[in-house]
Amino acid sequence: NKKTKFMTKLRAAITGVAGYAPDYILNNEELSRMVDTTDEWIMTRIGIRERHILKGEGLASSDMGTEAVKLLLAKTNTNPEDVDLVICATVTPDMMFPATANIISDKCGITNAFSYDMNAACSSFLYALTVAQKFVESGTHKKVIIVGADKMSSIVDYSDRAVCPLFGDAAAAVMLEPTTEDFGVVDSIFRTNGVGRHHLYMKAGGSQRPATHETVENREHFIFQDGQTVFKWAVSKMADVSVEMMEKHNLKSEDLAWLVPHQANMRIIDAVANRMGLEKEKVMINID
Repeated sequence: NKKTKFMTKLRAAITGVAGYAPDYILNNEELSRMVDTTDEWIMTRIGIRERHILKGEGLASSDMGTEAVKLLLAKTNTNPEDVDLVICATVTPDMMFPATANIISDKCGITNAFSYDMNAACSSFLYALTVAQKFVESGTHKKVIIVGADKMSSIVDYSDRAVCPLFGDAAAAVMLEPTTEDFGVVDSIFRTNGVGRHHLYMKAGGSQRPATHETVENREHFIFQDGQTVFKWAVSKMADVSVEMMEKHNLKSEDLAWLVPHQANMRIIDAVANRMGLEKEKVMINID
């Protein structure tokens, strides 16, 4: 019946989740021997106790992404040829081109999908999830994989004590499939304020400042961050959109099962949870 077909709303449901973290663990004690910091300083201000680091010659974001996607295919019992779309959310692609998503697709035997990278820094995975959601809801794509993969250690300056405790290496992947049932990705609120580009960036390596001996000597191929400014924006804006989403859907704090925040800084997570009126037990925390 044509009529019912168009009345039934397709939703994009996450039908599988998989992740991969490399074996090597860089803890605060080891970090404090590399740079002038302490476990107490890091735990008080950030809340991270250890981070996974990808070691090994020539290993890159795609290697971790491939592990996550292969595990996802196995868990969801999916044939690689049946995947329609792969989006890789990354700020540390293997190389400028081809896309890391292309490399992962090749390593996983995904041959009938189109694949591309999405780089929106920390927001990449959420943005990619929402883009993929639209493809599924349109009815054109049945099996979509979003894989977030970052080898942040490749762009971290381990002599910069303000930045080096913050980042690790890992990958995670989800499968999105259509459903007519009443669950799946429901809604999103995204806003970008480009002024942030002055407070968190990598100076060289792009078309504005291609790599030269000088850029390498000046250590311009690493993350630069004005931590205080980024922190203030993260707290206020994450809290704003979270409360806005609650109001939009008439949700009270007791209606929520979980808040799953970006694990950037424990103080940011606490501030957002407080603003939403959520007790600690309802907040997903694995930052340490």
